[in-house]
Amino acid sequence: MSKKKVCRVDEVPVGGLKEVEVEGGLKVVVANAGEGFYACQAICPHQEVPLCEGLFDGQVLTCHMHLWQWDIRSGAPQGLAEAPLTTYDITVEDGVIYLIPPSALDSSELFKGLPQETLAKLQALCRPETHPEGSTLYRVGDAAEDLYILESGRVEFLIGRDDRTTPAGFVLRRGEVFGWAALMDGQPVRIAKATCLEESAVLRINGKEVLKALESDPAAGYLVMRRLAELITRYLTASGAK
Repeated sequence: MSKKKVCRVDEVPVGGLKEVEVEGGLKVVVANAGEGFYACQAICPHQEVPLCEGLFDGQVLTCHMHLWQWDIRSGAPQGLAEAPLTTYDITVEDGVIYLIPPSALDSSELFKGLPQETLAKLQALCRPETHPEGSTLYRVGDAAEDLYILESGRVEFLIGRDDRTTPAGFVLRRGEVFGWAALMDGQPVRIAKATCLEESAVLRINGKEVLKALESDPAAGYLVMRRLAELITRYLTASGAK
């Protein structure tokens, strides 16, 4: 994936922070640590507070509202912080800072912020697929063996059976995970039909292989399962409200 221009190096002084919206709408904060530049998500993961207004000592970024802190190089939480920051790879060429867009796996709500070693194992399990408009990824009653991460496009979900179906109303963004029943014990069957509304690119991963990879990193496994529980609760609540 091609790099995207962020800003010029002289726009971010040593010890300074700058929020930038790069091509595609992604907002990042660029930090100048003196020996190099680093980029992370623009908004505090605790609440909607711009991190560019925080404090930065060259190594640690502090949210001025909640006093959550992170290592700017890795995004690892420190002190009171309960969640990591999403960080981005950047490169500097001819005085210009460029962002190297992360894969959909790195930015997914289940897996973002995991240790690089664990992410590398999961990335190796991904099978990139592109499906044309109108294609069905799975149907109600199919075995839930794989989960999917949306890279681009739109996927519609229909709940029900036969001709008695109704749209679930979920609008997916890049990096969002669906087909997450593949991470459940016993691998249950699908309870929805997933259809591409336009040409869509996905990463497809076998659920059993994901669980096996997470066994070697219990802390990451716990975080993924906690996020999965939150994701299921959110979707079921949204579906029940209709």
